[in-house]
Amino acid sequence: MKIQIQALHFNADQSLKEFINKKLSKLETYYDRIIDSDVILSLEQLNTQVKDKVVVIKTNIPGNTLIAKEKSKKFEESIDLAVDSLKRQIEKIKTKKAE
Repeated sequence: MKIQIQALHFNADQSLKEFINKKLSKLETYYDRIIDSDVILSLEQLNTQVKDKVVVIKTNIPGNTLIAKEKSKKFEESIDLAVDSLKRQIEKIKTKKAE
């Protein structure tokens, strides 16, 4: 699976990128035909203070595009929530195809 990471208006450090790659590659244990994932990291600001860290993950699988958007105080937490959301979406698609 190809993973592309974009950080809007800041530079994501290498440890965060490695964390994202590790989490997203685990999705392949649930569904092995994932084509690619685009990850967009951004900061939600209130005036000049950073309020939340926002993560949008767009994952392409044959016939579908799955999108998960989550925000929290830390990028790692947002990524965990978004990956969990993608897992649920993948499981829902697999059960529909099985019927």
